[in-house]
Amino acid sequence: MTDDRLIGIAWSLDRLRWVPTDQLAEVVERDGLCMWAFTNEPPDAGEELTDHELAARTCAGCPVQDECLELELRTAGENTTGVWGALTDDDRRELYPHWLRRGDRFERGPRS
Repeated sequence: MTDDRLIGIAWSLDRLRWVPTDQLAEVVERDGLCMWAFTNEPPDAGEELTDHELAARTCAGCPVQDECLELELRTAGENTTGVWGALTDDDRRELYPHWLRRGDRFERGPRS
């Protein structure tokens, strides 16, 4: 991902900077499509997908992608794994320093 794209994503998360982490978690758990839409079978259904394809498919149409991404950056930081906020773990690791430079947050999770 380009730095300009990462900076743009970090800027877009600014609207969530003062939302308490427990509220973000509640919204993601309640409204995140991956929390309930794929209870029987994951969205890859046995296909061989790249990490980017899996992230795009898993998070397609999810109404809380930004909240999910903000939550993961706060709680996992550079130790992020899996698909969160429609980004791969590598993309989130690249995003993390840009996100940190955007300033303080309400709180950061225990691993930050």
